[in-house]
Amino acid sequence: MPRVFLDTERMANLTSGLGQLCLHLGRELVRQKPPGWEITFLVSREQVGIFGPLATYKVAAKWRRLWHPWKFDVWHCPYQGTRFLPGRSTPLIYTILDLNYLSLPEYSLQRRARQKKRYQQRINQAVAITTISAYVAQDIREQLAVPAHTPLQVIYCGVETPSKAPETPPSIRPDGPFLFFIGMLQPYKNVHTLLPILEAFPEYRLVLAGPDDRPYGQEIREQARQMGIADRLLMPGPIDESTKWWLYANCDAFMFPSLLEGFGLPVVEAMALGKPVFCSPLTSLPEVGGSDAFYFSSFEAADVVETFRRGMEAFRNDPAMPDRLRQQSQRFRWETVAADYWKLYQQVYSGEMSQLQQQASNAL
Repeated sequence: MPRVFLDTERMANLTSGLGQLCLHLGRELVRQKPPGWEITFLVSREQVGIFGPLATYKVAAKWRRLWHPWKFDVWHCPYQGTRFLPGRSTPLIYTILDLNYLSLPEYSLQRRARQKKRYQQRINQAVAITTISAYVAQDIREQLAVPAHTPLQVIYCGVETPSKAPETPPSIRPDGPFLFFIGMLQPYKNVHTLLPILEAFPEYRLVLAGPDDRPYGQEIREQARQMGIADRLLMPGPIDESTKWWLYANCDAFMFPSLLEGFGLPVVEAMALGKPVFCSPLTSLPEVGGSDAFYFSSFEAADVVETFRRGMEAFRNDPAMPDRLRQQSQRFRWETVAADYWKLYQQVYSGEMSQLQQQASNAL
C-alpha cells in the first residue's frame, strides 16, 4: 500500500495562514484519497484525529526533528520552513510558498544567507518542488539553484470561502460607505498610498484590518492625522472570520497595493464576493487578479486617485463584472489543489519522474 506523509505540524496555530493552509489542504486530500493509499499527517498531540478515521497520524515532538524511524513512499513538506525532514532514501516533495523573507530590509544579510542555505539544502534533497504562483517559481530560479533534473511545478493555493456572507454587522463597522484592506501592516503592504483616496472622496471610510503593532501602523495614523482624514480611517487590528467576511461583503471595493506577494489570498477572497479589486501590478498579483482587477499604474497620489475613480466608474457601468470576478476566484479551489497533489504523489511513487524531469529541463 503506497504511503504518503504530510508535515502539517503548523496546524498547532490554526489562526495562522500556514495553519489554515495545512488544515484545508489536509481535509481535501483525505476526501480525494485514492483507493489503496494511506495518508499520514504530522500533528500536535491535541490534533490527532483532526482529519478523521481515513487518515493516520504522527505526533510532532522536538526530538523527532533529529531522529525518527518513519518510512514512507512520498514525503511532502507543504511549506518551506519545515522542521521535519525525511531520510535521504525517501522521495521529498518540497513546497516553497514565497521568498519574501529574503527581501525584507529589517533582516540582516547574514540572516538572509542562513535562510537561503537552509532552503537550498532542502531543494537539493527534493525530487520535486512546488510553489503557489509562477512569480514565486521565477523568484526561486533567480535566488536559488534548482537542479536541471528537478521539476518545479506551480500548484496554486486554494481559498476557502463561506457559502453565505454574515448578515449581522460586527461590532467593528464603518458608519458609511467604505473601502477595505486586510493583512499584516508592514511597509511592503504599501497601504499608506491609499490615504489620498480619502482626501479625494470624502464620502468614503477606509478600513485597514490586521496586526498593526509595528511602527508602520503608527506612521499611517500620523499621516492620516496630518491630512485631516483620521476620523475616516479605521484600524481595528486583527479581526475574526465573521467580521472579515462581513467587511468583504459590505465594502464598496477591496484595496491591495502590496509590493511583495507570493500569492495574494485576500484578492481571491474579495473576488469571490464579486467586489472590485484595486491592487499593485507587481509580483504575483496580476496572475491572481486576472484581467478584471484594476491595477495602479504608479503609487503617486494623483495616479492612485485616478485609477480608483476610473475603476469604480467601469465597475458600476459593467453589470457582468461581479460574475467575472467570481469566476476568476474559482480558479483557486482546494479540490483543484488536492487533485494536482494526488497526481504528483502518484507520479513520484510510480517512478514517472523521468517525464517530469524532462519537462523541467525543457522549461529552462
